[in-house]
Amino acid sequence: MNYKYPLATTTWDQAEQDAMQKVIASGMYTMGPHVLEFEKRFAGYVGSTYCVMANSGSSANLLMIAALFYTKNPKLILKRGDEVIVPAVSWSTTYYPLYQYGLKIKFVDIDLETLNYDLDRLEAAVTDRTRLIMAVNLLGNPNDFDRIRKIIGGRDIRLVEDNCESMGAEFAGKKTGTFGVMGTFSTFFSHHISTMEGGVIATDDEELYHILLSLRAHGWTRNLPKFNRVTIEKSDVPFEESFNFVLPGYNMRPLEFAGAIGVEQVKKLPAVIAARRENGAAFQAAMKSHPDLLIQRETGKSSWFGFSLVIRPGSSLTRADLIGKLNDCGFECRPVVTGNFAKNEVVKYFNAETPFPLTNAMHIDTQGLFVGNHHYPIADAIAALAKL
Repeated sequence: MNYKYPLATTTWDQAEQDAMQKVIASGMYTMGPHVLEFEKRFAGYVGSTYCVMANSGSSANLLMIAALFYTKNPKLILKRGDEVIVPAVSWSTTYYPLYQYGLKIKFVDIDLETLNYDLDRLEAAVTDRTRLIMAVNLLGNPNDFDRIRKIIGGRDIRLVEDNCESMGAEFAGKKTGTFGVMGTFSTFFSHHISTMEGGVIATDDEELYHILLSLRAHGWTRNLPKFNRVTIEKSDVPFEESFNFVLPGYNMRPLEFAGAIGVEQVKKLPAVIAARRENGAAFQAAMKSHPDLLIQRETGKSSWFGFSLVIRPGSSLTRADLIGKLNDCGFECRPVVTGNFAKNEVVKYFNAETPFPLTNAMHIDTQGLFVGNHHYPIADAIAALAKL
């Protein structure tokens, strides 16, 4: 079906096509200099010391969690059975790495307006067994990291971020994805910038950076610098380091196409975020007093991945009616991420618990959806939403 107002549109133009032609002309298609240049440019944009590109945001999440099992830093290392707190609304591959590495998953409810953690519930869920908090910045909206830091206090708890939907968002002048020891980003087609498939992990920790480099490519040493935090020092004989495996890694290397396209996309990123924020301001002005619909309450500076519409508790409006009206007006719409993920059958495989009712997550699950935002003016779409 062709929608007048789709969820996502391309951010590519001739620059990305030319970038792909450069890769073809070079004859090198797997991870190489274009990927490295993209990593440097992206690190500069988000303000992190290091960035590692992977073949998807989902892979970035897996690498991020894996790295915490192989660090030698006692303040960061995790072990199987450690307790991790997650919001009940996020994408599936926020949770799967936690299961795959044997962590005890604790689902916590979200706030009905911000769509991020219900911070009071988060605070109540923390115990002396908690070792990790996964902060998910949903639909472009930052978490309140000042409050999260206070909740953590001096406890032995690490903070990481799934920032795959919130590239370019800011809290207190700092980019999201850089508040934890690591943060992940997605460059899938429907996200702020696109390399079609792709993801990034940002960190300021040199050891974690070196672990990520090894885990990304087979667990070998080939991509590590001579002096590194994994093996200390590499041989000067390349042949000896060709197939030297030191960590149980993966093959999550991005293609050179993705790196080359990413270089061009990062150049456009400030303008992309600015345009999305202008649309976000117009959306808030048009919809803030709607009698039947709640919209997302901004924390810090959102990068407005999309526009959520949640039926107010007590309203007679049904989601089926809302979807019908939106479709009739030409809007493509989707659930708010996965809704309440804890309701899914796959959770039977997890070592998981829910200490408090997931009331808001369930309301989002049955009464929420979102429509698209874009990198260009969409005054007509916002006017159609307000009129509808």
